[in-house]
Amino acid sequence: MEASVKVVTTTPFEGQVMGTSGLRKRVAEASKPHYLQNFVQSIFDCLPAETKRTGSFVVGGDGRYLNKEVLQIIIAVAAAQGVPQLLVARNGLASTPAISRVIRMRHAAGGFLMTASHNPGGPTHDFGLKFNTTNGGPALKELTDAIYQKTKTITAYKIAVLPRPLDVSMLGTTKITVHHDATTTTTTTVEVFDATADYIAMLREAFDLPAIRKFLTDSKLRVVIDSLNAVTGAYTRAVFVDELGLPESCLANNVPMEDFGGGHPDPNLVYAKQLVDKMFSGEYDFGAAFDGDGDRNMILGNKFFVTPSDSLAVLAANHRTIRHFRESGFRGVARSMPTSAAVDHVVEALNAETPDAHIGFFEVPTGWKFFGNLMDSGQLSLCGEESFGTGCNLIREKDGIWAAVAWLSVLAVRNRDRPAGAPAIGVADIVREHWSRYGRNYYSRYDYEEVSTEAAARLMKHLADEQPRLLREGATCGGYKLVLADDFSYADPVDHSVTSNQGLRFVFEDGSRIIFRLSGTGSVGATIRVYFDKYEGLSEKLTLDVPKALAELIQLALKWSDIAAITGRQAPTIIT
Repeated sequence: MEASVKVVTTTPFEGQVMGTSGLRKRVAEASKPHYLQNFVQSIFDCLPAETKRTGSFVVGGDGRYLNKEVLQIIIAVAAAQGVPQLLVARNGLASTPAISRVIRMRHAAGGFLMTASHNPGGPTHDFGLKFNTTNGGPALKELTDAIYQKTKTITAYKIAVLPRPLDVSMLGTTKITVHHDATTTTTTTVEVFDATADYIAMLREAFDLPAIRKFLTDSKLRVVIDSLNAVTGAYTRAVFVDELGLPESCLANNVPMEDFGGGHPDPNLVYAKQLVDKMFSGEYDFGAAFDGDGDRNMILGNKFFVTPSDSLAVLAANHRTIRHFRESGFRGVARSMPTSAAVDHVVEALNAETPDAHIGFFEVPTGWKFFGNLMDSGQLSLCGEESFGTGCNLIREKDGIWAAVAWLSVLAVRNRDRPAGAPAIGVADIVREHWSRYGRNYYSRYDYEEVSTEAAARLMKHLADEQPRLLREGATCGGYKLVLADDFSYADPVDHSVTSNQGLRFVFEDGSRIIFRLSGTGSVGATIRVYFDKYEGLSEKLTLDVPKALAELIQLALKWSDIAAITGRQAPTIIT
């Protein structure tokens, strides 16, 4: 295929800021003429010339509305830069964790991920684009800041004029001969690859899949896997049916759609209600749901919901049931700052049991990129966020399917020596046993979505101004004094970079916490997130109603923030 290069004069667009995990905008804004061409060119302008001249780039996305058109834009802009190779997922469809894996296994220079994660899709909803670097993880702040600055000054972009859109429906390669001028020609090879193959290979490396398959067959565990009509529908048959031997009837909403079937592809108790209803009917023993791009997960047992914080803690406590950790070692655990401290107690106990095999522990800001340096330096094996994200050091993204298979691995090992005729050990049994051993962190999150940015900023300033007074006056909760009130700052132990203003913390003597932060994952206005975390170690208090256990913390948070008066919201949009 022959192509010429066109230089297009352009002007900057306001607000092309890469949030926690990339640029996210309403489709109407993202589809404006030149909008995404500007953004893709700005990314390339911030990469080293040698990287563009010799590197390969992976391209894929969650299949949401606008992905097909943007895929062609990325190909055309990349070819105009002289990029020698593009690895494009068939039909442009690939989960975020799968792209991370391909970047790492193919030694690519980076990847373009067309996704707005758990945000809804369709013509009236959201589109997103982010860039992952050569380690497979999201670009770090230094690069995203540079890209944003470039978007504010860009005056032109280069794009290859192709005779027709590239067909990405069939596996194979296409060579594009690009004529930059009368004397300069480059060749861009576009390889359309199967986005499931490398990912399945990673799962085979991580888990003893035959053992899990035998457990599922022998136990007749009733399983339902809900893809919410998002990208994991392209993987679930290969993983859960072909590899693990489950019947195809276990798959729900497994056809990827541009608008996710009109649903909200966020695996929580509100938006995955269909799965929640199935699990709480008692019809199934194990359930999992995944988000738009496949990096988030929700785990459920029979009439039982596992909070993401507890899920991370349980996997840490049972890490020896996962083959990758047994064979490669279990070096460290990390959580995002707003995630409950449940896993902290596990790491403390594990280190007390085996002091010679020290397991590191890290608390980082929200955003998966903060785990990357720790993994690259060999200090981290398992990590998670309270926003339904869990992952391991085989890739540099959170991974919904990996988390579900990890839970099945725990179940398989825990049931291996079960006496004949004894009832199977289920998800709820494992979590309740975990609480009895390590204690329980009662936890909840209030989300106030699409609040005006002005009101959100005013609320955060009000709270920051209140912090010194509350500390000085010795505010209490449950008789425990407030001992810390700050704005969380993180010093990376690897590159020593400092990330500030990551959430306002109120911490009491007993470890109870209230946290306020603004989310970077929305496309309109601001999302205020309020987190409540309270530890309970007494056996008679491990089965309290969550709102009751957190009542005093919630009351204090609403009072101190004056959130109803400042935002006009009488209640949160979502409670998880």
